[in-house]
Amino acid sequence: MAGGPRSVAGALDGGAGVLGLATSTASFLRGQWNLARELHDYRSGQCGSLRGSARFQPAPSDDGSSWLDYQEHGELTFGGHRGPASRSLRYRDLPDGTADVLFSDGRAFYRLDLRAGRCEAEHLCGADQYLVCVRVVSGDSFTETWRVTGPAKDYEMTTAYVRTGSLE
Repeated sequence: MAGGPRSVAGALDGGAGVLGLATSTASFLRGQWNLARELHDYRSGQCGSLRGSARFQPAPSDDGSSWLDYQEHGELTFGGHRGPASRSLRYRDLPDGTADVLFSDGRAFYRLDLRAGRCEAEHLCGADQYLVCVRVVSGDSFTETWRVTGPAKDYEMTTAYVRTGSLE
C-alpha cells in the first residue's frame, strides 16, 4: 500500500443510513454471506454481475494474532462472458477493533474500520487508484463500493452482502 491507508471521506458515499458496531470489525464479518455484485466499466460501457457466496473464517496464526480468511465463489456475467469467479483475502483483527486487509499473498491492501458503521479507504497500485466505501446496513448486512480509476481503468463495483449463517 503506497503511503499507507488514507482517508477519502465523502468520495463515494453520503453516509446516510449508517449503523455503528458494538463489536470489532472482524467479529462483525465472521460468518457466511450471500453476495450480489454489480459491475460498471465506464471505458467499455459494459455492465456485469456476480452472484455467489462468501465466508470469513478464522485462520491459524504463528504469532498468536487473530485472522480471518475470506473466500468468495460465484458466477460472473460480464459482456459476453459467463463463468465461475473467486477471490481470496486475509483480514488481521487488530486490538483497536479495526482490521488490516491483505491480499492472499500477504501484501497490504487497506485498513477497514467498521466500528462507526462506515469506512472509506484508498489503495494505490502504480498509477491506479482504488477507493472503497464499506457501509454496515444492519447487523446482518453490509455493502462495499469500489471506484477504480487509472490510465487503463475506469470502473465501479458494488457488492451487497447478507449473512446466511455463523461459523460457531
